[in-house]
Amino acid sequence: MKTRNTLVRLLGAAATAGALAWAVLAQGGAAAGSPAEAVAGDAPGYAVEDYAYPNADKILAEQNIVLKRGDGHIVLADCAAGADLLRFLARDREDVCFDVTADTGFLTLELPAVHGVKTDDSANTHLEMTAEDDQVEYDIPADTWAGVGESVDAREHVLVEIHVTN
Repeated sequence: MKTRNTLVRLLGAAATAGALAWAVLAQGGAAAGSPAEAVAGDAPGYAVEDYAYPNADKILAEQNIVLKRGDGHIVLADCAAGADLLRFLARDREDVCFDVTADTGFLTLELPAVHGVKTDDSANTHLEMTAEDDQVEYDIPADTWAGVGESVDAREHVLVEIHVTN
């Protein structure tokens, strides 16, 4: 008889535990204030890439170059750092150079009075420029010096977008 009473108590405890587990699950999983809920509530939000150029305000203040958006594969570089750079010639300023770090890339910017470009050794370069109300585009092969913008039609051109592809 003693074994039977122990079995009944054991089954009763199991039934109670099962009912409690069902009640918790029916109310949404975890009890309010549980550690799992607190961690989920404190988790950081989703990261959303806006492609804004890092330190653009500082670059504008120091070098008077407006860098807007890009994929990170065309980055501002010191022209003295090497020969294999994308180099732009602009009136009334020193050359402006960019390092192309991948097979493809894009950068939107505002660089006024551009009149020449030297492309790097590996990338074909597509340039979009504005002059007054016109948009002008140039396709320059890799490792090429070319006159663009002002040197082509005597109007001041603003470089507004660079695309590179292999």
